[in-house]
Amino acid sequence: MAHYQQRGHIPPKRHTQHRDGEGNLYYEELMGEEGFSSDSSLLYHRYIPSAVTDVRIWDLPDHGTTPNHPLRPIHLGLHDLVSDEDWRGQDAVTGRRLVLGNGDVRIHYAVAGETSPLYRNAIGDECVYVEAGSGVVETVFGNLEVGEGDYVVIPRATTHRWEPTGHAPLRVYAIEANSHIAPPKRYLSRYGQFLEHAPYCERDLRLPTEPQTVELSTGSTEGAEGVEVYIKHRGPGAGGIAGTIHVVPHHPFDVVGWDGCLYPYVFNIADYMPLTGKVHQPPPAHQVFEGNNFVICNFVPRKVDYHELAVPVPYYHSNVDSDEVMFYVGGDYEARKGSGIGIGSITLHPGGHAHGPQPGAMERSLGAEFFDELAVMVDTFRPLEIGEAGSAVDDGKYAWTWAGGRK
Repeated sequence: MAHYQQRGHIPPKRHTQHRDGEGNLYYEELMGEEGFSSDSSLLYHRYIPSAVTDVRIWDLPDHGTTPNHPLRPIHLGLHDLVSDEDWRGQDAVTGRRLVLGNGDVRIHYAVAGETSPLYRNAIGDECVYVEAGSGVVETVFGNLEVGEGDYVVIPRATTHRWEPTGHAPLRVYAIEANSHIAPPKRYLSRYGQFLEHAPYCERDLRLPTEPQTVELSTGSTEGAEGVEVYIKHRGPGAGGIAGTIHVVPHHPFDVVGWDGCLYPYVFNIADYMPLTGKVHQPPPAHQVFEGNNFVICNFVPRKVDYHELAVPVPYYHSNVDSDEVMFYVGGDYEARKGSGIGIGSITLHPGGHAHGPQPGAMERSLGAEFFDELAVMVDTFRPLEIGEAGSAVDDGKYAWTWAGGRK
């Protein structure tokens, strides 16, 4: 997304000398996508960003998956994953549990009460939806304050950490890509500006503060041996994913300035302007982001169809090319009444199975003018498999709800 930003102290010309008040050179780092052929930013460090004093293995949580076979729609209750007693010792990085995943995207859930270690995802971008709670995401670019309803988009290889604030747990729904995540191309001009028909624009994005220096952000991971940075990367583990801990001699938050078009940002779901129509609009009307082989949509409170014979709930549809994952985060989801689904639920409707409203939902919706519902949807174009967290909270009976609840 070519939305140029500048923070802190940078030289007048790129790739030229930039010195501190004592004449010491800063170290310029190019952080760029697609080699040198796409969006990038230049960051100016006080210390050499490549310096490492030790490496060791980070034993990742279980990233194994099980095929959805025999094929069935599934209901998962995410709020049953972490008890009220357990979240206080968890963080939003190492506490993630894999719900669903494939070779393009992995969906994790975490409930956090502790500050995470410094972390960098070297596999792909992350789009983390904050279901509840509040916190600060400290990054090498600067800080982002986050809260309920925020999407936090973090580019690949951005060093950052999550710090919960307040007394309630921080609940996060982490969508980890094997690619980049960006606004849909159809919302953007050929130069990257949001177009007039887009349901959100640059004004809605919250950007990092001025970069924080090491003196302002030391944290518990800094000691006599150096600073630990947890890295998720391609490797020999389950799903081709491995973890490594780098020990670096200086805190990574040593950036004095940066500029460019690549950086983390926040977008709140309440700032999404829903597109409505005379008859029911298909899911692409609700799209908010896209990655390689998947899209992210959101369903927000909105006026619904105004044709005199409109049926406001979705028509039955077969996902010929995709699996559909819906995370129910607020309101009252009209089409799913009677299925046991509530806030904190996930449904997986796999390709090859026709799905739609629960019995009676079509009739109940007739004449409705407004839906008070809030959900985050991920559609994938390769089949999703079930992670250990998904298996742990599968209700085992959702598939039979259209037929009266009998197996």
